[in-house]
Amino acid sequence: MNIAISILRGINVSGHRKIPMADLKALYAGLKLKNITTYIQSGNVVFSAGKFNPKALQKTIEEKIMEKFGFEVPVVIRTLEEMQSIVAINPFLKESKIELDKMHVTFLADIPAQDRLEKLKLVHYEPDRFTVLGKEVYLYCPNGYGNSKLTTNFFESKLKETATTRNWRTVNELLKIALLILDSTAS
Repeated sequence: MNIAISILRGINVSGHRKIPMADLKALYAGLKLKNITTYIQSGNVVFSAGKFNPKALQKTIEEKIMEKFGFEVPVVIRTLEEMQSIVAINPFLKESKIELDKMHVTFLADIPAQDRLEKLKLVHYEPDRFTVLGKEVYLYCPNGYGNSKLTTNFFESKLKETATTRNWRTVNELLKIALLILDSTAS
């Protein structure tokens, strides 16, 4: 069994694009996914599956959401191994005086084009900082993400990639859930 995490963008925010978690779980079950676990109402789903192509599954989930709920929801998928790496290589963890509750990760649908990454290096919104590693943007916003200009929309606009952002606590909880599913399926 392969364990993966799907992160949906922009559902259940301020009463818009509502998807009850029970309905979302049923949609995933209809796709023959197993061990489906949701985490908070913002569209985080951890699941297991046989062999699958993340890009194809992402597209299928997006299509099924459109069919069932009538609106587009971008979906980003990471495997358990990718999520383990994301947590392990966070560059801000190496710094002292970093507040964990001020860290976020923006998940990109794909690796951005090099020319867009080069242009992004010229952007500075101190005291907020970011580092792009592969398909992730690691953020540190000491005054809070809500006060930052480094939003999901900002990165989508600059990098021309679908994106969604989660706080560091959520990223770690999703990994924890994935590892629990792995343990339960291994026994």
